[in-house]
Amino acid sequence: MRWSERSPGVNMRISFYARKSPVSDRIGLVLVGYDYDQHTAYRAAPATFVEYDPANDVEPVVRMEVEEAQRLMDELWNCGLRPSEGSGSAGALAATQRHLDDMRKLVFKQ
Repeated sequence: MRWSERSPGVNMRISFYARKSPVSDRIGLVLVGYDYDQHTAYRAAPATFVEYDPANDVEPVVRMEVEEAQRLMDELWNCGLRPSEGSGSAGALAATQRHLDDMRKLVFKQ
């Protein structure tokens, strides 16, 4: 389980999983929940599409905090997805910076 949240006012934990297919370029998102009061596990069924008026607001299928969205993004990164724009992540940049700092220490140590 990569990330989860407690639903407000409900004793249920909701979690996302991202799974990359070993035989195709497809990634599946799984949404599961566990009701601690009822001791029952749930899974979200495949989405059902209904007709709507584009002039009206559309309710999101799922809402999440920024931290939860980051965890989902990290999960997708672990499945091999990378941003279309840009050349890397802040984590990769930080690792490169640490490496450069180490190299400077070695070179200027004498």
